[in-house]
Amino acid sequence: MAKRRKVKRIGILTAGGDCPGLNAVIRAVVKPAVEMGIEVIGFKDGYSGLMFNKWKKLDGHDVSGILVQGGTILGTSNKDNPFRQPFKDSRTGKVYYKDLSDDVVRTYKRLKLDALICIGGDGTQTVSSKLVEKGLNIVGVPKTIDNDLVGTDMTFGFDSAMTTATEAIDKLHTTAQSHHRVMVLEVMGRYAGWIALSSGLAGGGDIIIIPEIPYDINSVCAKVRERSRKGKRFSIVVVAEGARPKGGGLVVKEVIKDSPDPIRLGGIGNKLGKDIEERTGLETRVTILGHIQRGGTPTPFDRILATRFGIAALELVRNGDFGKMVCLRNGKMASISLEKVGGKVRTVPKNCEMIKAARMIGICLGD
Repeated sequence: MAKRRKVKRIGILTAGGDCPGLNAVIRAVVKPAVEMGIEVIGFKDGYSGLMFNKWKKLDGHDVSGILVQGGTILGTSNKDNPFRQPFKDSRTGKVYYKDLSDDVVRTYKRLKLDALICIGGDGTQTVSSKLVEKGLNIVGVPKTIDNDLVGTDMTFGFDSAMTTATEAIDKLHTTAQSHHRVMVLEVMGRYAGWIALSSGLAGGGDIIIIPEIPYDINSVCAKVRERSRKGKRFSIVVVAEGARPKGGGLVVKEVIKDSPDPIRLGGIGNKLGKDIEERTGLETRVTILGHIQRGGTPTPFDRILATRFGIAALELVRNGDFGKMVCLRNGKMASISLEKVGGKVRTVPKNCEMIKAARMIGICLGD
């Protein structure tokens, strides 16, 4: 057994997009830490709190009752990057960038932190890995509704988002059947199809389009026509925001220049819906689920997974095992080096059992 190190004070932050389960992780770190006599400093608004000295002490009272709350009591930001922090010139309005990573190190040292727990996705863990190189003791916790983080079998937040998407599909079924329509649901996921594939399979989607399998519009329309010929006068199409047609590109909603992740996907659902209606003559409606997938109370599964992650992160800190991200591997808590996580995307493998299952029950994947 690893020798426990004396830990007096740790920091914790939530960075990147919000998702259900963030508060559950904070709670799982703070409650046992306080009982062990460890002081916990919560940094506000992600890395912004470290750069600009925004923080508060957290105790048992602060985390009481937050297990079921969505969002994060600490606030978050997906624009702040200590190594390339955007600023706007008040005179010209132009955006320029500064490296404030040394400010982060100074805040860490001034507060006499023994370690820092960073909860976030690939962008957060990329920054964490760079801060480790500057001498900070960091442990990462994997968070993203997209489930696309390398090194873990699942991230917390995914189950909640998938459940929300599945419930939306359930509701669309009744409207589709009543009006004999093709209903297209666009879900999040960035460049990975985990949400679309899982919710489409769980919700009884007839066609599921994911980024990993570029779609042929002729195949999609053939499936819709086939169902119509068989007397099934409606179809449910679930499409991931990062999906694209064969030989075509991504549909980009907008580009945010001052963001670490400037590409905002969105609109593939409208394109797909228009193409289906024009080619089949069947009335088609499009629903873009959007940020509803990020909000609300976490599912029981995510509450438990987030709690396990938080406790595992605190254990890594107490063991002095830094530069690691906690992860779920074969149902058990494990860890992986941060440098192996950041900047990579975990996509749906072509041999995924869910893809095989979808094909076996007659779901069209667009190819």
